[in-house]
Amino acid sequence: MFPLYDENRTRITPYFTYGLIGMNILVFLHEASLSNAQLEQFFQLYAVIPRELTSNFAGEWTTLITSQFLHGGWWHLISNMVFLWVFGNKIEERLGHFKYLIFYLSCGALAALSQWFIGMNSAIPSLGASGAISGVLGAYIIRFPQAKVMTLAFLGFFVTTIRVPAMILIGLFIIQNIISGVASLQTAANMSMETGGVAYWAHIGGFVFGIILAPILGLFRRD
Repeated sequence: MFPLYDENRTRITPYFTYGLIGMNILVFLHEASLSNAQLEQFFQLYAVIPRELTSNFAGEWTTLITSQFLHGGWWHLISNMVFLWVFGNKIEERLGHFKYLIFYLSCGALAALSQWFIGMNSAIPSLGASGAISGVLGAYIIRFPQAKVMTLAFLGFFVTTIRVPAMILIGLFIIQNIISGVASLQTAANMSMETGGVAYWAHIGGFVFGIILAPILGLFRRD
């Protein structure tokens, strides 16, 4: 199943959701233009390296933001951007443009810190928008628990659209990103499967902080 759109359309133009998607795509296209050696150096500069963050937080804290715009593979990028497109619009509408941006970046940074907390001395790069988007999904679940999403479904050789509860798609997102994120980073950074638990905590951290931060920023405000 692949989500297409939330049936409850927004009443505003979600400028920041569009902008975040565009920036992620542009950064990934730049990654694709780099050689393997250049890409490794790029990740070392802009991804979160837990060991470096531990030893020099003042000099490395900006990677908590820059790492959110890096991806290790096409599928990792596409799946993240589709879920941001489908679910980010309504959260931007509820929070307002600027609070939404603060919320998104904060969830991503706190997700990265959750991963850092589990493995403070790891030298493996941490990157991707999944933590921030997990925050968006956490906010969506508590604000629109009964919502349904029009979804593309593949039934053998046939393709159709069906209405699926958002709860199911969000559950699939979490599982899918744990798998695809670990797999793509293994290719990019030659990491071992034993680090998969760390990625798991980054996703859970983003999701939990999304549930906590969104109400504080006005998720349940009245129109």
